[in-house]
Amino acid sequence: MLARGLRNCNPLNIRKGRDQWQGQADRQTDSAFVVFKSMAWGWRAAFKLLTRTYYHKYRLYTIRMIIQKWAPPHENNTEAYISNVSRLTGIPPDEPIGIPMESPARWMMLAAAMAIQENGTSDLDYFALLQGWTLSREECGER
Repeated sequence: MLARGLRNCNPLNIRKGRDQWQGQADRQTDSAFVVFKSMAWGWRAAFKLLTRTYYHKYRLYTIRMIIQKWAPPHENNTEAYISNVSRLTGIPPDEPIGIPMESPARWMMLAAAMAIQENGTSDLDYFALLQGWTLSREECGER
């Protein structure tokens, strides 16, 4: 059986909240997490959260800073999450990831590593990840 995040086309397991996401499925079949129409839309939402909200709004720019907010200790083994994402990306936990427009590959690696951690598998659709990045940048006039 597919992991919950993959079944929901939500690779980072974005929780339901006040936001109505572009590409959100009409029928929300999960009580806790958003369900998207396709994996590309789920990746788009993930990149919006990571780059717009976490980087630009909250000024979180290292793996440690991002994961401490994304996966707090009262819900996760945060240190293990940080260590695994750092190992998978090759980016030290306290090294700045870079400006999203100048270092897109590092942000995509971060998201992919987080999805592996969230879903317990590396069986991800990396074409959908790239499509999601493109969708998230188009609205900003970026490519």
